[in-house]
Amino acid sequence: MADKVLIYSRFPKTMMARFAERFELLDTGGKPAREVFSADELGGIRALLTAGGSPLGAESMDLLPKLGAIVCYGTGYDGVDLTAAAARKIAVGHSPGANAASVADIAMTLMLATTRRILVADQYVRSGDWAASKPSPMMRPQAGMPGRRIGVYGMGEIGRKIAARCAAFESEVGYFSRTRYDLPYQYFPTLEALADWCSVLMIAVRAGADTQHVVNGDILGRLGADGHVVNISRGSVIDEKALVAALTDKTIAGAGLDVFEKEPHAPDALTALPNVVFAPHIGGHTLESHVAMQSCVLANLGAFFEGKPLPHPVKSA
Repeated sequence: MADKVLIYSRFPKTMMARFAERFELLDTGGKPAREVFSADELGGIRALLTAGGSPLGAESMDLLPKLGAIVCYGTGYDGVDLTAAAARKIAVGHSPGANAASVADIAMTLMLATTRRILVADQYVRSGDWAASKPSPMMRPQAGMPGRRIGVYGMGEIGRKIAARCAAFESEVGYFSRTRYDLPYQYFPTLEALADWCSVLMIAVRAGADTQHVVNGDILGRLGADGHVVNISRGSVIDEKALVAALTDKTIAGAGLDVFEKEPHAPDALTALPNVVFAPHIGGHTLESHVAMQSCVLANLGAFFEGKPLPHPVKSA
């Protein structure tokens, strides 16, 4: 008989196909588990699969008295109450680095799109204004990548790949992270110092209580009128109201966003602005990334049901 796994978050069925070949899946469809399955059905669940950003606290864990493993699909695990999991001796796993290259690519795409105003340029062509030789202040020359100062906030797997890509564009790279690493990039002791130095702030830090709204009005103001911010981390890291204000009053020049505070809803105040480029949280949404993340999930679940330690554990759990 196949081991049972509760699918706690809402996932496309195509993404669950590999897991269904090996496990019996109890899919909640993203609804509260108690609304979909009986207490008896939930009582036998030993492992669950969740999206890292989905809120998963003590109350939900207590519905599953035999729960021993929480496995996150992807790198993030900010929705999981790690303290509650540890108190219940529940192992927590994720997919570290599995989508790092894809997310770094989106970071670069958003940076280039916003600094070179690609969406404005696209509309300039589509509208016929270019053919009509109509002048546009938005089409004035912008600074290129060589010599541009790129600040990377968070130097994990994704941050390192962003930094390497920026260096290949002949940009100067600096970073701020909780840990200083032996890397060929300038280290800054605080986020404030990094923001003072750079013209593009790339947010690649892990989300958590300590990074909630850490990129606020003060940090944005330090970037300056020619500054840009790119966020491929979690929407909670940026104070969205402060970002709207900074973009509206031209405290900064632009932003590239793949994540938002309340997904899938991007605030109207943001989407109305012409100096922002958006993506619907697709940083890790490539074929290669999904295969890699699924392999990590399978490895974690397989090890758990075999009574072995998770090969990809959340370190702070």
